[in-house]
Amino acid sequence: PSPSGLPSTLLLVSLLLAAGVMHSDAGTSCPVLCTCHNHVVDCSSQRLFSVPPDLPMDTQNLSLAHNRITAVPPGYLTCYMELWVLDLRNNSLMELPPGLFLHAKRLAHLDLSYNNLSHVPADMFQEAHGLVHIDLSHNPWLRRVHPQAFQGLVQLRDLDLSFGGLAFLSLEALEGLPGLVTLQIGGNPWVCGCTMEPLLKWLRNRIQRCTADSQLAECRGPPEVEGAPLFSLTEESFKACHLTLTLDDYLFIAFVGFVVSIASVATNFLLGITANCCHRWSKASEEEEI
Repeated sequence: PSPSGLPSTLLLVSLLLAAGVMHSDAGTSCPVLCTCHNHVVDCSSQRLFSVPPDLPMDTQNLSLAHNRITAVPPGYLTCYMELWVLDLRNNSLMELPPGLFLHAKRLAHLDLSYNNLSHVPADMFQEAHGLVHIDLSHNPWLRRVHPQAFQGLVQLRDLDLSFGGLAFLSLEALEGLPGLVTLQIGGNPWVCGCTMEPLLKWLRNRIQRCTADSQLAECRGPPEVEGAPLFSLTEESFKACHLTLTLDDYLFIAFVGFVVSIASVATNFLLGITANCCHRWSKASEEEEI
């Protein structure tokens, strides 16, 4: 090119480079107070009250741990389909919006420990079929896990439900987890009544293949088994749950009921006669005084 055309050519090249840089930055911009490197976005320990917007599109590992986040907006993860690890531990979350993981097909590791979750609904992990590890430990208000909460998570290997407020866990919640290797349930106020027998029987059958925190899992009630290790309970412990009544038992109960009914009628009859006599005596006394 001629010398006169050189400046215009350089200007065009500069504009193209600038446009490329701007486009690249727009696709990989890092939120304020976060650090981004090699698909890892670290926003931990920044005293955040809300999740940062506009993460890099290729984020694979997102840490929002040790903040003060109280809620995650619906659809927050829609654009981050490469997400593999999500760390939300030690925040103030009370619940997650339905369908949060609908587009997080590759999500494998989820940490929700040390929050204020009160229940795990049926649709919490909807479509997150790639989950391998879920940590729900140290949620002291966690009192209910829906029977279908982990439905479809066939790849799940590690589940931590320790140190929550669970008194009961439906067997249905665990039966659909064929790949489960580690289960942590210690530190909960388990009520080891008749309703817990199916779960305990399942756990005893899986104990050789499934690592569990058997030393930390204890019964909080009923009083007769308070403090007993969960896994120390045997079929004999639930013998009373299977008592069946014979024909003689039913006849005896019917007889007792009949006797009680007759006694009640007789008592009411005597009380009525007594009240009537007292009324007549009182009326006669008043007439004599007149």
